Amino acid sequence: MKRKQKRFLQMTLLFTAALIFLPDIGLWSLYKEKHLVKPPEAAEPQTLPLGLGDGQLFTWTDGLKRKDWHDYESIQKDAMRSGKGEHGKPYPLTEEDHDDSAYRENGFNIFVSNNIALERSLPDIRHPNCKHKVYLEMLPNTSIIIPFHNEGWTSLLRTIHSIINRTPDSLIAEIILVDDFSDRGGSQAAKQKPAAANLPLETHHCS
Repeated sequence: MKRKQKRFLQMTLLFTAALIFLPDIGLWSLYKEKHLVKPPEAAEPQTLPLGLGDGQLFTWTDGLKRKDWHDYESIQKDAMRSGKGEHGKPYPLTEEDHDDSAYRENGFNIFVSNNIALERSLPDIRHPNCKHKVYLEMLPNTSIIIPFHNEGWTSLLRTIHSIINRTPDSLIAEIILVDDFSDRGGSQAAKQKPAAANLPLETHHCS
Protein backbone atom coordinates (compact mmCIF):
# COMPACT_ATOMS: atom_id res chain seq x y z
CA MET A 1 0.00 0.00 0.00
CA LYS A 2 2.80 2.41 0.94
CA ARG A 3 4.59 1.58 -2.30
CA LYS A 4 1.50 2.57 -4.32
CA GLN A 5 1.16 5.81 -2.37
CA LYS A 6 4.82 6.61 -2.97
CA ARG A 7 4.44 5.86 -6.68
CA PHE A 8 1.35 8.08 -6.90
CA LEU A 9 3.17 10.92 -5.12
CA GLN A 10 6.14 10.65 -7.50
CA MET A 11 3.88 10.79 -10.55
CA THR A 12 2.01 13.79 -9.14
CA LEU A 13 5.24 15.70 -8.50
CA LEU A 14 6.55 14.84 -11.99
CA PHE A 15 3.34 16.03 -13.64
CA THR A 16 3.35 19.26 -11.61
CA ALA A 17 6.97 20.00 -12.51
CA ALA A 18 6.27 19.38 -16.20
CA LEU A 19 3.24 21.65 -16.11
CA ILE A 20 5.28 24.47 -14.60
CA PHE A 21 8.63 24.25 -16.38
CA LEU A 22 8.14 22.76 -19.86
CA PRO A 23 8.95 25.51 -22.42
CA ASP A 24 5.81 25.38 -24.58
CA ILE A 25 3.10 24.72 -22.00
CA GLY A 26 2.13 25.70 -18.50
CA LEU A 27 3.25 28.61 -16.37
CA TRP A 28 6.66 29.02 -18.01
CA SER A 29 4.97 29.48 -21.39
CA LEU A 30 2.75 32.20 -19.92
CA TYR A 31 5.82 33.91 -18.44
CA LYS A 32 7.53 33.99 -21.85
CA GLU A 33 4.41 35.38 -23.51
CA LYS A 34 4.38 38.28 -21.04
CA HIS A 35 8.05 39.05 -21.71
CA LEU A 36 7.69 39.49 -25.44
CA VAL A 37 9.93 42.36 -26.54
CA LYS A 38 9.30 44.41 -29.69
CA PRO A 39 12.27 45.65 -31.73
CA PRO A 40 12.91 49.37 -31.11
CA GLU A 41 12.35 50.27 -34.77
CA ALA A 42 8.82 48.83 -34.78
CA ALA A 43 5.96 51.31 -34.81
CA GLU A 44 3.17 51.35 -32.30
CA PRO A 45 0.97 48.27 -32.74
CA GLN A 46 -2.25 48.77 -34.65
CA THR A 47 -5.57 47.32 -33.61
CA LEU A 48 -5.98 44.19 -35.70
CA PRO A 49 -8.59 41.45 -35.71
CA LEU A 50 -5.99 38.84 -34.74
CA GLY A 51 -2.41 38.51 -33.59
CA LEU A 52 0.16 41.25 -33.18
CA GLY A 53 0.78 42.59 -36.67
CA ASP A 54 1.04 41.16 -40.17
CA GLY A 55 4.61 39.95 -40.73
CA GLN A 56 6.07 41.87 -37.78
CA LEU A 57 9.09 40.42 -36.02
CA PHE A 58 9.44 40.12 -32.26
CA THR A 59 12.30 39.02 -30.05
CA TRP A 60 11.78 37.08 -26.84
CA THR A 61 14.08 37.07 -23.88
CA ASP A 62 15.63 33.87 -25.24
CA GLY A 63 17.01 35.91 -28.18
CA LEU A 64 15.06 34.01 -30.85
CA LYS A 65 13.04 36.00 -33.37
CA ARG A 66 9.34 35.27 -33.70
CA LYS A 67 7.03 36.30 -36.51
CA ASP A 68 3.34 36.99 -36.79
CA TRP A 69 2.46 34.61 -39.63
CA HIS A 70 -1.18 35.70 -39.96
CA ASP A 71 -2.30 36.79 -43.44
CA TYR A 72 -4.68 39.55 -42.39
CA GLU A 73 -5.63 40.47 -45.95
CA SER A 74 -6.89 36.93 -46.59
CA ILE A 75 -8.62 36.87 -43.20
CA GLN A 76 -10.53 40.04 -44.07
CA LYS A 77 -11.44 38.72 -47.52
CA ASP A 78 -12.77 35.51 -45.99
CA ALA A 79 -14.85 37.49 -43.51
CA MET A 80 -16.55 39.31 -46.40
CA ARG A 81 -17.43 36.18 -48.37
CA SER A 82 -21.06 35.15 -48.68
CA GLY A 83 -22.79 32.22 -50.31
CA LYS A 84 -23.86 28.65 -49.72
CA GLY A 85 -21.55 26.79 -47.36
CA GLU A 86 -19.45 29.87 -46.57
CA HIS A 87 -18.11 30.24 -43.00
CA GLY A 88 -18.95 26.59 -42.37
CA LYS A 89 -22.69 27.20 -42.45
CA PRO A 90 -25.02 24.37 -43.52
CA TYR A 91 -25.90 24.07 -47.18
CA PRO A 92 -29.68 24.49 -47.64
CA LEU A 93 -31.16 21.48 -49.44
CA THR A 94 -34.51 21.39 -51.20
CA GLU A 95 -36.65 18.25 -51.34
CA GLU A 96 -35.33 17.58 -54.84
CA ASP A 97 -31.76 17.75 -53.56
CA HIS A 98 -32.31 14.94 -51.03
CA ASP A 99 -31.03 12.10 -53.20
CA ASP A 100 -29.57 9.02 -51.50
CA SER A 101 -27.39 8.31 -54.52
CA ALA A 102 -25.38 11.45 -53.70
CA TYR A 103 -24.12 9.67 -50.55
CA ARG A 104 -23.43 6.20 -51.90
CA GLU A 105 -20.16 6.65 -53.75
CA ASN A 106 -18.35 8.94 -51.30
CA GLY A 107 -20.07 8.60 -47.94
CA PHE A 108 -21.02 12.28 -48.03
CA ASN A 109 -23.27 14.44 -50.19
CA ILE A 110 -21.18 15.01 -53.32
CA PHE A 111 -23.95 17.22 -54.73
CA VAL A 112 -23.37 19.70 -51.90
CA SER A 113 -19.59 19.51 -52.34
CA ASN A 114 -19.94 20.24 -56.05
CA ASN A 115 -21.95 23.38 -55.32
CA ILE A 116 -19.72 24.88 -52.62
CA ALA A 117 -16.83 27.13 -53.62
CA LEU A 118 -13.43 25.43 -53.72
CA GLU A 119 -11.97 28.35 -51.76
CA ARG A 120 -14.80 28.61 -49.26
CA SER A 121 -14.29 30.52 -46.03
CA LEU A 122 -14.11 28.79 -42.67
CA PRO A 123 -14.95 30.02 -39.17
CA ASP A 124 -12.05 30.70 -36.81
CA ILE A 125 -12.71 28.25 -33.97
CA ARG A 126 -9.37 28.72 -32.21
CA HIS A 127 -9.15 29.59 -28.54
CA PRO A 128 -8.70 33.39 -28.15
CA ASN A 129 -5.19 32.91 -26.74
CA CYS A 130 -4.16 30.98 -29.86
CA LYS A 131 -4.97 33.98 -32.05
CA HIS A 132 -2.06 35.90 -30.52
CA LYS A 133 0.60 33.21 -30.92
CA VAL A 134 3.80 34.05 -32.75
CA TYR A 135 6.20 31.45 -34.09
CA LEU A 136 9.85 31.30 -35.08
CA GLU A 137 10.81 33.51 -38.01
CA MET A 138 12.82 30.72 -39.66
CA LEU A 139 10.82 27.52 -40.06
CA PRO A 140 11.59 24.49 -42.25
CA ASN A 141 9.33 23.78 -45.19
CA THR A 142 7.48 20.51 -45.53
CA SER A 143 6.10 18.07 -48.08
CA ILE A 144 2.36 17.46 -47.81
CA ILE A 145 1.23 13.99 -48.87
CA ILE A 146 -2.48 13.33 -49.50
CA PRO A 147 -3.44 9.69 -50.17
CA PHE A 148 -6.92 9.10 -51.59
CA HIS A 149 -9.08 6.32 -53.00
CA ASN A 150 -12.09 7.12 -55.21
CA GLU A 151 -12.28 10.54 -53.58
CA GLY A 152 -14.86 13.06 -54.72
CA TRP A 153 -12.98 15.41 -57.04
CA THR A 154 -14.32 18.66 -55.57
CA SER A 155 -13.57 17.64 -51.98
CA LEU A 156 -10.01 16.73 -52.97
CA LEU A 157 -9.55 20.02 -54.80
CA ARG A 158 -10.98 21.92 -51.83
CA THR A 159 -8.38 20.28 -49.57
CA ILE A 160 -5.57 21.40 -51.89
CA HIS A 161 -6.91 24.94 -52.13
CA SER A 162 -7.26 25.14 -48.34
CA ILE A 163 -3.63 24.13 -47.88
CA ILE A 164 -2.40 26.64 -50.46
CA ASN A 165 -4.55 29.53 -49.22
CA ARG A 166 -3.82 29.04 -45.52
CA THR A 167 -0.13 28.15 -45.57
CA PRO A 168 2.74 30.55 -46.33
CA ASP A 169 4.35 29.61 -49.66
CA SER A 170 7.78 29.39 -48.06
CA LEU A 171 6.60 26.58 -45.77
CA ILE A 172 5.33 24.29 -48.56
CA ALA A 173 8.01 22.31 -50.38
CA GLU A 174 5.54 20.27 -52.43
CA ILE A 175 2.08 18.72 -52.40
CA ILE A 176 1.95 15.05 -53.39
CA LEU A 177 -1.33 13.31 -54.26
CA VAL A 178 -1.21 9.51 -54.01
CA ASP A 179 -4.03 7.79 -55.90
CA ASP A 180 -4.42 4.55 -53.94
CA PHE A 181 -5.90 2.23 -56.59
CA SER A 182 -8.92 4.37 -57.44
CA ASP A 183 -11.11 2.58 -59.97
CA ARG A 184 -13.51 5.37 -60.84
CA GLY A 185 -12.85 7.44 -63.94
CA GLY A 186 -13.41 10.69 -62.09
CA SER A 187 -10.30 10.17 -59.98
CA GLN A 188 -8.19 10.63 -63.11
CA ALA A 189 -9.02 14.32 -62.82
CA ALA A 190 -6.38 14.40 -60.11
CA LYS A 191 -3.84 14.51 -62.93
CA GLN A 192 -4.89 18.10 -63.46
CA LYS A 193 -3.35 20.99 -61.54
CA PRO A 194 -5.44 23.48 -59.56
CA ALA A 195 -5.29 26.90 -61.19
CA ALA A 196 -4.33 28.58 -57.90
CA ALA A 197 -1.44 26.23 -57.18
CA ASN A 198 1.84 27.90 -58.14
CA LEU A 199 3.60 25.16 -56.23
CA PRO A 200 5.15 21.78 -57.07
CA LEU A 201 2.15 19.43 -57.23
CA GLU A 202 2.64 15.78 -58.14
CA THR A 203 0.15 12.94 -58.57
CA HIS A 204 1.21 9.31 -58.18
CA HIS A 205 -1.14 6.55 -59.32
CA CYS A 206 -0.79 3.10 -57.74
CA SER A 207 -1.28 0.25 -60.18
